[in-house]
Amino acid sequence: MKKKDTSWGAVATWYEAAVGDNDSYQTQVIAPNLTRLMDLRPGEKVLDLACGTGFFSGLFGKIVGVKNVIGVDIGKQLISIAKKNNPEIDFRISSADDLSAFASNYFDKVTIVLAIQNIAEVKAMLMEVNRVLKPSGSVYIVMNHPAFRIPKRSAWGFDEVTSQQYRRIDGYLRESKEEIDMKPGSSKGQNVEQITVSFHRPLQYYSKLFSATGFVITRLEEWISHKRSQVGPRQKEEDRMRSEIPLFLFVEIKKFGK
Repeated sequence: MKKKDTSWGAVATWYEAAVGDNDSYQTQVIAPNLTRLMDLRPGEKVLDLACGTGFFSGLFGKIVGVKNVIGVDIGKQLISIAKKNNPEIDFRISSADDLSAFASNYFDKVTIVLAIQNIAEVKAMLMEVNRVLKPSGSVYIVMNHPAFRIPKRSAWGFDEVTSQQYRRIDGYLRESKEEIDMKPGSSKGQNVEQITVSFHRPLQYYSKLFSATGFVITRLEEWISHKRSQVGPRQKEEDRMRSEIPLFLFVEIKKFGK
């Protein structure tokens, strides 16, 4: 059986436009919070792991210098767009768990943005990250919140009796692997199928995983949506719940004893 391509390569052009849109979560929520917490300094070496089309790599390059940023992704089409958008940044095609091209203790900071939930060999990936990270370095991970965004086991609901919106969770502790069928519209109005795999792992999985790969959690934040509902009878309640239920989980980890 042919292995499915889960790299988002088939929808690379759509993905680039969606991420870079002025109203996207990447632009309005993740970028300002991530750069605030990373506290980047000129000259620091940054690895943008599973970099996609290089949206965040480009932001980092403006601060630390384009020659100090390296972006890695398994998707050839994604890396092709990244190189076109930021030709001075070093972009490479590689799986996240194979960083053999880089020396040990090389990077000051490593980012994994909205990608860890799509990586199968997550333990091997973090072991490699530990190797290439300097003893004083940090890893910055942004993921879909595992407590509230569970593929095919979570959804929004509205209670007509109490006029309250709620988040329905149909399962949490069990790890799962789901195929997500993406069909974004193309520029010609045609649908392009892209099957991607999303892994659900509960919080305790990540806590144990970080410890097993030589890391300790040093900072954690939960980020909400910036969006607002259209005017209507449910607007106030929908906006209230957006401020209560976080979309993203941010975790900073460092090597043990550092």
